[in-house]
Amino acid sequence: MSLSHTLWHANQDLAIACLHHPFVQGIGDGTLPVEKFAYYVGQDAFFLEAFARAYSIAAAKASTWEAFQVFHQLADGVLAELNLHGSYAQEWGVDLTAITPGAATRRYTDFLLSTAWGQAPGATAVAMAPCMRLYAFLGQSLAQRNPPTHRYSPWIDTYGSDQFEPLAAQLEALIDDSTADSPSNQTAYRYAMDCELAFFEAAWQVG
Repeated sequence: MSLSHTLWHANQDLAIACLHHPFVQGIGDGTLPVEKFAYYVGQDAFFLEAFARAYSIAAAKASTWEAFQVFHQLADGVLAELNLHGSYAQEWGVDLTAITPGAATRRYTDFLLSTAWGQAPGATAVAMAPCMRLYAFLGQSLAQRNPPTHRYSPWIDTYGSDQFEPLAAQLEALIDDSTADSPSNQTAYRYAMDCELAFFEAAWQVG
């Protein structure tokens, strides 16, 4: 089994906890209160800006032209996600320029950026892969239920799409090509997964 698959399967407990979290279930069936989703949109936009910066830092450090290109392609994917958040923000009156990051958000972004600045690109890929693989997993899992169209359907469509899955696979391929299995990488991957669960919980607690 590849390293990326080994890390993902070692953290299935957290992936399933995220899928079953009431915030994600509320997105799935359209019942999530709008104020909770609006908070999430603002926090996720702040997070995605840090995510894009981390990709760019990793690209600058990449030892091969191929890795440089992949990191930049992934950063472009994040910019597309931010455009989706921009449409949500307009719909629900969220000012993305005036977002104050919550504790769960700051914990996650500080971790990603410190990893990107302080470690090799492979370690950055390990820290970022949980977000990509988890969102593909959540989007695909919710889409399989074939829910009727509701206000959060674009979220499910985005992360469950054939366009998002290859982005997750690209990042995982970088891990498999250039990164060794190590306790530090195992710890970083699980830490990021825990940050994801805390991120959903923080949004759920709003209101």
